[in-house]
Amino acid sequence: MVIAWWSGGVTSAVTCRICIDLFGSENVKLIFIDTKNEHEDTYRFKKDCEAWYGMPIETITGIGKKFGSIQEVWEKYNSLNVATGAVCSTELKRYVREQWQKDASWEYQAFGFEFSESKRAISMTKNNPKVKPIYPLLMYGYSKEDCIRIIQEAGIEVPVMYKMGFRNNNCFHTGCVQGGIGYWQKMQSDFPEKFDKMAEVEHNLTNRRGSPVTMLKDQSKGGGLVFLKPHPDYPNIKDISMMKGRPPEPLFECNGFCGTNDLEDRSETESEIHFQQKLF
Repeated sequence: MVIAWWSGGVTSAVTCRICIDLFGSENVKLIFIDTKNEHEDTYRFKKDCEAWYGMPIETITGIGKKFGSIQEVWEKYNSLNVATGAVCSTELKRYVREQWQKDASWEYQAFGFEFSESKRAISMTKNNPKVKPIYPLLMYGYSKEDCIRIIQEAGIEVPVMYKMGFRNNNCFHTGCVQGGIGYWQKMQSDFPEKFDKMAEVEHNLTNRRGSPVTMLKDQSKGGGLVFLKPHPDYPNIKDISMMKGRPPEPLFECNGFCGTNDLEDRSETESEIHFQQKLF
């Protein structure tokens, strides 16, 4: 049995199609981890993909169990982004996938890493050998643009977030905490209400924690934390208005491994933090 993770994006969608073609639908299980924080069009895309595949995509979720919403994750940890990625990704993607794996069996798990992500695939294979990952897009040398073309040739509309200029189709309701400075500059321009809400989340968590809680960091020399909006108690910390404009950075497709440092050797402790924040 091959487990193919459908994440709502075009690369995972084409990965699932390739797995069905290579291994047969009777030997493939398609799974979607739903954060309940996705654009409504994701569920339309899911139905269209199911018709294309001729088989259902199983949905699993952590919402309604330990947490009632993504906001509850942020509030529990008084945090957004840490060394191992976003706390919401850890709780609502990674842990959900790991819990599912405890009672499952498989020969391989297929992930939609595109051609430019070969280094990421090598690191995932090295750091997660028990998963037995495979990467069909790398085998065919497909890029994200190739996947968009394949989706369109199948007569399926690509998810609306791509049409809006985003590189990935993740967590539109709140905006993705791993989106990067360019992503949040676009959110501020195109969806100011979402930007304002997340700026409020940053400030509220900062006040509760008593130290800065941000999603972003300036990667240039000298760097430092970056708030979406200035925090009156931390005037020395940059905000996004001080950052040079840039296009939205590509996000990894969020498939249960996003934000878990599969590009690097895993640290000895998951509590090692990034952006001066703690997960535990």
